[in-house]
Amino acid sequence: MRFNYHICILIGLWINMAQLGGQEEKEKTTALKDLLSRIDLDELMKKDEPPLTFPKTLEEFEYAFNEKGQLRHIKTGEPFVFNYREDLHRWNQKRYEALGEIITQHVYELLEKDCNMTKKILPVDATDDEPKSFIYLSEDALTNQDRLLVLVQGSGVVRAGQWARRLIINEDMNSGSQIPFITHAMKEGYGVMVLNPNENFLEVEKPPAPAPDPTPQASPDGPDEPAEKRERKEEKETKKKRDFYEKYRNPQKERETELIPIRENSSSEEHTVYVWDHFISKSAAKNIFFVAHSYGGLSFVELMIQKEAEVKNRVCAVAMTDSVHNVWHQEAGRSIQEWMQEHCCNWVSSTQPLDSPVETMLSDCPRVSAGTERHELTSWSSFHSIFKFFDDTLLQAQDTDSRSAATVTRRSSNRIKHEEF
Repeated sequence: MRFNYHICILIGLWINMAQLGGQEEKEKTTALKDLLSRIDLDELMKKDEPPLTFPKTLEEFEYAFNEKGQLRHIKTGEPFVFNYREDLHRWNQKRYEALGEIITQHVYELLEKDCNMTKKILPVDATDDEPKSFIYLSEDALTNQDRLLVLVQGSGVVRAGQWARRLIINEDMNSGSQIPFITHAMKEGYGVMVLNPNENFLEVEKPPAPAPDPTPQASPDGPDEPAEKRERKEEKETKKKRDFYEKYRNPQKERETELIPIRENSSSEEHTVYVWDHFISKSAAKNIFFVAHSYGGLSFVELMIQKEAEVKNRVCAVAMTDSVHNVWHQEAGRSIQEWMQEHCCNWVSSTQPLDSPVETMLSDCPRVSAGTERHELTSWSSFHSIFKFFDDTLLQAQDTDSRSAATVTRRSSNRIKHEEF
């Protein structure tokens, strides 16, 4: 193992120097102590790293999704292997991240080709040269007069159409993506909007730093000492230290980047409010439903805080899955908490059977078990329960509307009879 190999080298150096005497021993001991204080074990692991360049497509990675939506190696049929190179954790992680970016693009393709969804650019008035984000809409997302489903994922690397990248790679497409929610909702007559709350910045490579000024600068400690003599002296004093640790510290340099925020979409909360203002609130749907996972639940509560009257007037029900919102910390008022008690349900990770009530000290919304202890699985585990919750809520709303209409009809009839007399 490379790790043990490098440690053995260090121990060997220590023993050899211990056998030396006099001033040379002290100098080398000092140099080694400096090495040990500076050295990072993670950096040691980078010495023999392969290049940080990876395939750009699933085919080049030699992986594909089978008929069950599972990612498998096209030659061996085996699941994805994270530790592709032993003892090269950073390289393996970079390889995993490169595959994750390909998975993101693959999900986008599925949304467009299989789900027939359309990408809408954000901001809606973006110029050609400014950073942009986007969301996905079904064909009838804005025109469906009956119902609209809005999907909001949690934080992190996941993008539009994903609940958990890890599940897509290690389990299957159904459990990790939003596609089952989209296809089922469409069959049930919903328009669908897929938000993209983590696409907040444009990442660009930093320009190279300017070359240092070659003109010798006078030292404040020795203004009269010639620059060449001073440089030779410094090189002599540091040569042994440099010789000891430089050969063990040879990591590959990663490109330096900077993040340019996307206007009015630089956070999950800001993105959710922006999409509400420009898309959700302008839809024709009488009944709007949300599925909000993890941080998406927090973003929904923030939306309520900023647009309370509008949300109450348009949203029929909200299904949260292991939401991390906190009505106390977010300072959601009593009226919001009372509305959430009536219109929200949070399926949380738990050892209890699916839909079993889960006690909570917060007075925001009912909590029930998602039937799994795994945070990232809560959306998929509660899939059927969520749509039953929506159906039940819709039936209740329809019953209420029917009773209200009947009351109005009776009053109108009575008024007509009264006027006839």
